[in-house]
Amino acid sequence: MTASNSGRSEGKVVIGTKQTMKAVELGKAAEVMVAQDADPRMVARIVQLCSQRGVKLTRVDTMRSLGKTCGIDVGAAMAALVVDSVD
Repeated sequence: MTASNSGRSEGKVVIGTKQTMKAVELGKAAEVMVAQDADPRMVARIVQLCSQRGVKLTRVDTMRSLGKTCGIDVGAAMAALVVDSVD
């Protein structure tokens, strides 16, 4: 997962349930990645929120692979690509 720096927008990755939920709620998440083996209750909440807010949702196989993709040594249930406004 990489952030595109085309135009004036810049992106960063937030990792974890609280940070991901907050990014989606604030309308700052461009895409959310969710691990298939994460707690189904947490996954259901973020899937519903992404659907309501029109945020792209990508599923990955495991928490371990998502953590590795995000550059951390532990598993991650979810992460979000956060993009600053292009205004």
